[in-house]
Amino acid sequence: MDKIMLDRLETIHARYEQIQNDLQNDEIISNLKKYTELSKEARQLEEVNKTFLEYKNTQKNLEEAKELLNEDDPEMVLMAKNEIEEANKLISELEEKLKILLLPKDPNDEKNVIMEIRGAAGGDEGNIFAGDLFRMYSRYAEQCGYKIEINDSNETEFGGYSLISFMIIGEGAYSKFKYESGAHRVQRVPKTEAQGRIHTSTATVLVMPEVDLSNTEMKMEDVTIEVYRSSGAGGQHINKTESAVRCIHNPTGIVVACQDGRSQHANKEKALQILAAKVHDYYVSEVEEKYGQERKLKIGSGERSEKIRTYNYPQNRVTDHRIGFTIQKLDRVIEGDLQEIIDALINEEQKEKLEAEM
Repeated sequence: MDKIMLDRLETIHARYEQIQNDLQNDEIISNLKKYTELSKEARQLEEVNKTFLEYKNTQKNLEEAKELLNEDDPEMVLMAKNEIEEANKLISELEEKLKILLLPKDPNDEKNVIMEIRGAAGGDEGNIFAGDLFRMYSRYAEQCGYKIEINDSNETEFGGYSLISFMIIGEGAYSKFKYESGAHRVQRVPKTEAQGRIHTSTATVLVMPEVDLSNTEMKMEDVTIEVYRSSGAGGQHINKTESAVRCIHNPTGIVVACQDGRSQHANKEKALQILAAKVHDYYVSEVEEKYGQERKLKIGSGERSEKIRTYNYPQNRVTDHRIGFTIQKLDRVIEGDLQEIIDALINEEQKEKLEAEM
């Protein structure tokens, strides 16, 4: 390990130890905001610190084993050689792990997620597939301990959604769902197909990190807010009051509607939150396009038109086209067992980042 990396790890270790001491301080314990900030920072440093301590301990064991090579006892020397071999192997593995842990973090990784799924090509089947994707993400989110809040939805006659907008709330949500933006393709016999023929349909997914309304490009004077009566299923409350809210960002023409909340105030708050995220995403994409930059070190461009994954039902196969990853577990994936695919995407992104660092 080079000196620069070693110094950086020593600094992180010192900072982690300082935070642990501070968290025992009565003054900080009584300051909820400060205590929360330090606790969050400690969690972010914990794995690096733990891995670094294991690295240092293994280095110490290696040096002690090397000293045993000078012993007269042949069995002791043989044992030392085995320990040296194991220690060197572990040190190499820990160094690689630390390199990954020290890679620059996406500042949005810890944020909540705003997602939109739309039925695209394939008519009713595209909408049904959009509903399948929503269920898949909902179940995966539940496995991760996250909460789902629906903002807006347009259910269709044959099931599924022409549009469903929702939030996934939980620490680190964006780090897991950020790879899902793009066009998802399904190949199967639709429920509406009488001849038993396989059709290809698509649904599009848009993933955005939640944006702080107090720190965004969106200005309230540029937003038009309209209220109207909610429509669709929802019991007696629906259609009796003008609780649904539509927000329009006039400079970009971006429109967001929210009607699933039980009050106009709740719907307005959610709609503005989603609008801010969409406006932020719009301007980020505009800057990248202007300067000819791709979304570097991210798997795919994140564009909604980019075909990212195919779900082939006859072969029980899921293929992620961005990294050439295929598994024959579609039946499990569509029920929310997404972790294997997410891990493969994370590993590929880490690989790209390591290559860029080098």
